[in-house]
Amino acid sequence: MVELDPLIRAFYRDRYVEDDRLARSGHGRLEFLRTQELLRRWLPPKSVVLDVGGATGAHARWLASDGHHVTLVDPVVEHVQQATTIGTFEAVVGDARHLDQPDASVDVTLLLGPLYHLVEAADRAQALSEAARVTRPGGLVVAAGINRYAGLLEYGSSGALTETNEREFIEAFETGRNHDDPNGFTNAYFHHADELTAEFAAVGLADIETLGVEGPAITVLHFATPEEADTLLPSAIRLARRLEADPRLISASFHFLARGTVGQ
Repeated sequence: MVELDPLIRAFYRDRYVEDDRLARSGHGRLEFLRTQELLRRWLPPKSVVLDVGGATGAHARWLASDGHHVTLVDPVVEHVQQATTIGTFEAVVGDARHLDQPDASVDVTLLLGPLYHLVEAADRAQALSEAARVTRPGGLVVAAGINRYAGLLEYGSSGALTETNEREFIEAFETGRNHDDPNGFTNAYFHHADELTAEFAAVGLADIETLGVEGPAITVLHFATPEEADTLLPSAIRLARRLEADPRLISASFHFLARGTVGQ
């Protein structure tokens, strides 16, 4: 039984077009290309991959094209219906906290969205534990987190930060929680990089690495036109790659990507 927050379900069903999120803007393209780069660096060839929270298949598409055997799991029925039309991977409705897959049945489990919307620490821990359970010993769990400073970086870089709305970031800084905004994002949890690392360690994952995805140029790409993005992307990717593990600059990214190994 998938128990999805009704506000989150309404956000993805009625207010947000998920299918082209990583293609329609410069910052989305930067996030996509860097996530793809990191996954290609980490994943063994021809892996059995479980893409939990894979939405309409933005990453499942290219993973399948790369030769991986991919099963996508998502709680939003409409996402799964759209993903099934692609035909190169399996797509099923499911909940990151209660996966139907057997123990040690996949090589890699991806959580490239679920930790955003599991605002309770216990739910995030359960999702990571489930990912570790279904992944074979020595296999990888990879999860994305939204940087707790992402909203402030976006507003401050756009000229939209004011004395009034600056105060609205205080709760997010203190608690990590974002509340549903009819004109913005929905209920979510925002991480510090070391916090995401600690959540991996708490469920017994080893050899943990947490990197910044987009790098400091994300704020420039966020407001670039499509034509400007074409020019800016190669340099932005090179910059992100250079600084991805620098603890002094990792929080310049809007997103983090963490990986951990399941114990033998």
